[in-house]
Amino acid sequence: MAELSMPALRLLRSVFGYDSFRGAQAEIVELLSAGGDALVLMPTGGGKSLCYQLPALLRAGCGIVVSPLIALMQDQVDALLQQGVKAAFLNSSLDAATAMATERRLLAGELDLLYVAPERLLTDRFLGLLDRLAGENRIALFAIDEAHCVSQWGHDFRPEYIQLSILHERYPRVPRIALTATADALTRDEIRRRLGLGEARVFVASFDRPNIRYIVVDRDNPRGQLAAFLAGHRFDAGIVYCLSRKKVDETAAWLQTQGIAALPYHAGMDTESRRDNQQRFVRDDGIVMVATIAFGMGIDKPDVRFVAHLDLPKSLEAYYQETGRAGRDGEPAEAWMTYGMNDVVIHRQRIDESAAPEEQKRIERQKLDAMLGYCEAAGCRRSLLLRYFGEEHGPCGNCDTCINPPDLWDGTEAARKFMSAALRTGQRFGAGHLIDILRGKSTEKVAQFGHEALPTFGVGGDLDEATWRGVARQLLAGGLLHADAHHYGALKLTDAARPVLKGETTLMLRRQAARAKSARKRSAAPSPLLPRASGLFETLRQWRAATAREQGVPAYVILHDRTLHELASLRPQTPDELLGIPGIGAAKAARYGAALLAAVQEASAHDDGIIGTAAAS
Repeated sequence: MAELSMPALRLLRSVFGYDSFRGAQAEIVELLSAGGDALVLMPTGGGKSLCYQLPALLRAGCGIVVSPLIALMQDQVDALLQQGVKAAFLNSSLDAATAMATERRLLAGELDLLYVAPERLLTDRFLGLLDRLAGENRIALFAIDEAHCVSQWGHDFRPEYIQLSILHERYPRVPRIALTATADALTRDEIRRRLGLGEARVFVASFDRPNIRYIVVDRDNPRGQLAAFLAGHRFDAGIVYCLSRKKVDETAAWLQTQGIAALPYHAGMDTESRRDNQQRFVRDDGIVMVATIAFGMGIDKPDVRFVAHLDLPKSLEAYYQETGRAGRDGEPAEAWMTYGMNDVVIHRQRIDESAAPEEQKRIERQKLDAMLGYCEAAGCRRSLLLRYFGEEHGPCGNCDTCINPPDLWDGTEAARKFMSAALRTGQRFGAGHLIDILRGKSTEKVAQFGHEALPTFGVGGDLDEATWRGVARQLLAGGLLHADAHHYGALKLTDAARPVLKGETTLMLRRQAARAKSARKRSAAPSPLLPRASGLFETLRQWRAATAREQGVPAYVILHDRTLHELASLRPQTPDELLGIPGIGAAKAARYGAALLAAVQEASAHDDGIIGTAAAS
């Protein structure tokens, strides 16, 4: 495999514009180039695509990439074309004439990479094309992207994926690579078994996304809290997730009144409006998409600077996948969420009222409990999140609980008072009413049920409402209380509450730290741009936007933000220096080099003039 290292590195530099591989990329490229099989688990933004794109260029023939994400194929092909790679796609979005022309190019040996939907690949017509190519040893490899779709128990099962075992059976000499960003140990085993990858090497990269800062805030005034968060992301691209279509529409409309370029996205919209909004998000700078969780699959936008959740995700897997759409370019990004007790009640109700088998409901409740535990964490959120995926990690220093560690207080007595109030009212009421009783509030409901006569009435007046709500949430998250969905979210004690009620154990609770301004500063940031470099960055950004509009492609397909930062900071003066900028290969240098060097030289001349004038004065 050693003799392949130099050709691989040369292509990495000349085509993709990078001087070195990341993580296990080099091993995977070498293995696949030599004809081996691989199963690759790598987080979003970890560089999965390069693991099959480069070997496809190194090997004879065309690499066939199976992907279920039709919306993503066009952007991936556009990016490859910019890099001088002969790429195309085949899916249901093409008319018959275009599809036939692409097939002719494939047979003529004019393609390096072909992206194909699984439904198309499994047709007799396409398998016939593959038979002809395989007979002439002209299939470089098979890449099966989003391989978790093969799992019937996964979050995105696609029945066509099970049939992809035909690739191994029909073309045993062609190397294969299966790739995914989300798969636990059981799903990995299922991928290997169903796709015939028993002999494949397994590469598991860290699930850690160190550039993402995780923040969870107690829901108080959600719109105000969101507005305060977005104030630190003016003109950034981002996603705001909501649970319902109505909330998506209302939030997007409200954000527009706040001067934010926000668009809605959900299944209730007509297809054309949804497609137009998605295209604007992908291709324009600074768009905020307000969406249900359906949005994001197939979005390859690298410069999403934040993902905000206005409602609690149903599991840590869903949360990880949704927050993973931020910061794919490796630059600092934030995952912000506001959550409250009502989220728990809604999710419990959906689980309890679903038609799913009892075993599945039990698993979904466990996943929700893990999500609640994450929200109420007193220690590092990243450590807890990674531990859920079987990975140990020390305190990260880049989440809210690391930056502003919450105070812990002995909440044993408060917990006993709260649970006593629930018991004395027959475990028939939600948190709001129980808190009113504890704080001695003479509400209409309290009077209706005569609860001012209870021994617990007014015994919690020493704590404010926010603190009591924190107590209730943590008792729910800790499994001491259960929200009964069949009785309007009534809080009921579980067996785990008994030791606390009997005084046999101490309960340390988390006190929400004051929202410190330091939580807004970004760590793991790129090298700060000097004022003059920052001006050049904006000039380059505007040039990129105009160029992308002319070509009808997303701006990041032209150049990533990170490449623009490097250009603005290093200011290359010659074509050779330009080729030293990460992300600029030979094709992009040939295509855009003159314009980029002219922009740099003009900015340098302008800055020199300003500096000279200042010195003279």
